[in-house]
Amino acid sequence: MVIAIDGPAASGKGTLARRLAAHYGLPHLDTGLLYRAVALTVLDAGYDLDDSAAATRAASSLIADRLADPRLRDRAMGEAASRISSVPAVRAALLAWQQRFAGTATGAVLDGRDIGTVVCPDARVKLFITAAPEERARRRHLELMRRGENTTLAAILDDILARDARDSGRSTAPLRAAEDAVVLDTTELDADEAFEAARAVVDRLRSH
Repeated sequence: MVIAIDGPAASGKGTLARRLAAHYGLPHLDTGLLYRAVALTVLDAGYDLDDSAAATRAASSLIADRLADPRLRDRAMGEAASRISSVPAVRAALLAWQQRFAGTATGAVLDGRDIGTVVCPDARVKLFITAAPEERARRRHLELMRRGENTTLAAILDDILARDARDSGRSTAPLRAAEDAVVLDTTELDADEAFEAARAVVDRLRSH
């Protein structure tokens, strides 16, 4: 069983994906980490994020160990990943990586921006997790404050709105809900409520 989870930044899809993976005993891939890892590789090598050739080389040679770098969780890497992800050749290189992960015998849970539309269009379960931008900014602000990062709610909201526009407006694999995805708005839900709602959807769809 493949569970494809998409949604904008800070919608809660990552937390939900991890919980669903643990509940159903499936491997989980946060595909956003792939793009963050490519961006970090580019920066570590001294190249600019707008150097599409350097980004493509980094994506083509990406190894799983790179996903364990704690720097990938930094706020700046989220912005960098959004910029890198607009390069079609980068997306093409990482597409194969993601499809290999999803193709295991047990199935998998993948979360990202184009899982249900591009990476796993035949997934049995597709969820699109969303929430109001202001609520997503509030959640991300709390998360960053807990990690000791000094930033403002207004700055995070600006980042989220910019990422939404870039992710939805890119020509290659834009952020959108698949036609057969179940849309789950978590604006008024806490983590447990969101999990129970998603689990109910998965249980219903997996039995079909």
